Amino acid sequence: MPKEAYINARVDKRLKARAEKVLSRVGITTTDAITMLLHQIVLRQGLPFDARIPNEETLAAMAELDRGAGEKFDGTAEELFRKVIGSRKQPRA
Repeated sequence: MPKEAYINARVDKRLKARAEKVLSRVGITTTDAITMLLHQIVLRQGLPFDARIPNEETLAAMAELDRGAGEKFDGTAEELFRKVIGSRKQPRA
């Protein structure tokens, strides 16, 4: 499909640079990422992610992390899940 339209958006230059660094690591350009986003918007008939205002509990947790507080876990994901949901074994299929 030929690319004939332009999108001009003003963004913070630090944000742009940080995003471009990440995108380059996965081998795509900013234009590629924006095109992918637009395709997903069309396919899903809306944003491809939740765009909601965080509730009070989430805001408090985010503030706690910003202060450097909160619980840190250095184990594996499996160990974390076991700690959070208990050691319930799932039956094998």
